[in-house]
Amino acid sequence: MLVGTDNYDVKVVRYFIIAALGWSIAGMFIGVVLAAQLYWPALNFDSEYIQFGRLRPLHTSGVIYGFVVNILMGTSLYIVQRTGQTRLFNRSLSWMVFWGWQLVLMLALISLPLGYTTSKEYAELEWPIDILIVIVWVLYAVLFFGTIAKRKVHHIFVANWFFGAFIIVIALIFILNNLALPAYFMKSYSVFAGAQDAIVQWWWGHNAVGFLLTAGIIGMNYYFIPKISERPIYSYRLSIIHFWGLVGFYTWAGTHHLVYSSVPVWVQNIGIVMSLILWLPSWAGAFNSAMTLLQNKAKLKTDYIMWFFMSAILYYCLATFEGPLLAIRWFNMLAHNTEWIIGHVHSAALGWVGMSGIAVFYYFIPRLWGKDGLWSQRLLKWHFWLAHLGVALYAIALWVAGIGEGYMWLAQQENGSLVYSFVEAMDFKAPWLFVRFFGGACFVFGLLLMAFNLYKTVTATELVEGSKDA
Repeated sequence: MLVGTDNYDVKVVRYFIIAALGWSIAGMFIGVVLAAQLYWPALNFDSEYIQFGRLRPLHTSGVIYGFVVNILMGTSLYIVQRTGQTRLFNRSLSWMVFWGWQLVLMLALISLPLGYTTSKEYAELEWPIDILIVIVWVLYAVLFFGTIAKRKVHHIFVANWFFGAFIIVIALIFILNNLALPAYFMKSYSVFAGAQDAIVQWWWGHNAVGFLLTAGIIGMNYYFIPKISERPIYSYRLSIIHFWGLVGFYTWAGTHHLVYSSVPVWVQNIGIVMSLILWLPSWAGAFNSAMTLLQNKAKLKTDYIMWFFMSAILYYCLATFEGPLLAIRWFNMLAHNTEWIIGHVHSAALGWVGMSGIAVFYYFIPRLWGKDGLWSQRLLKWHFWLAHLGVALYAIALWVAGIGEGYMWLAQQENGSLVYSFVEAMDFKAPWLFVRFFGGACFVFGLLLMAFNLYKTVTATELVEGSKDA
């Protein structure tokens, strides 16, 4: 059996993980800037390049394509080697994927503030960049599945099932949603229109969440949670059920974004029903991961990295309860287009995806660089509480703002006129937008502490604090 990182291609993995760390800070810092602009609009300084409408897609692209895709590419290429006991299919191809993806991100960083956008959520990049994305993604698929094909064990570990699914599904829905007719360089028009465009967009938009921010992260966690807990997956059979449940139902749920729209009612109902069904595989998977951690209760009592993983699981439970709830027509009527939706998204993005990524950074980076532990356990603890304070303030503030906002929009006088004006609704939620900004700032400050701690860990000749299990 192969042991040690010397037997695998890890240099490219290090590059992916460092890129993911850098983009996580950059993308979330832009999010804090946007939160500040919502409370202090003058912070756009009357500049067309840093208006909310131009920075918002830069924030989402930086987090989704920069942070998440980089960490998933890096961890998937590491995990597929370790679980298959083989090197990568082609080392040169791995570097083509890395640099190709960083080129995509740099082009996004340049083009989005300049206003080049398709106006499709999570798919704003224009057609030349889309073509580059497809090319890099195909190379990544060849690299990943080629490595699986040359594995030296018969079994395919369940994490690779989730990685394979996210690679295939994202390729399919990204290509279809971005089918467009180029008008000229950096400008195109979708081949879909009206209700058809909305259906295809949310088939993509919701499954970008489902298979990047959910399936891919689950695959990553199914490897690292047993590693840090020093126990096998609580139920391997349940992990397979989790996989097929997500693959079978998640792709149908996107039309819950289109309730009360001009999309046919039966299409809306499919999205509602499939969203409700998703409760079962989602909570089954969360139970499986939580029980894996709880198998080592002694270590769980003191290991803050395990606490980050457990927190991520709890936020996953919250998000996968709240999402189907918001798909129900009555709740959708109250919540849609309010701050509640933003709170839901970020309790998942910061709580589930963010906490998972943070835990992987803390566990994985020292080992990639051959270190026995972290430079400072104290900074790790500070980060844990800052992150939780940040997510709690962010989510609770927007839940309160969104529920109040939705009620004020719907409230009517006996004669049918509105009780509250638009300005009154804005005044109501303004203090909560400040709390949102403060919560986001706490979360990003924690990321900076993490980056400093990991930098000192990697560069230190002797560890000040920590142990092999840190």
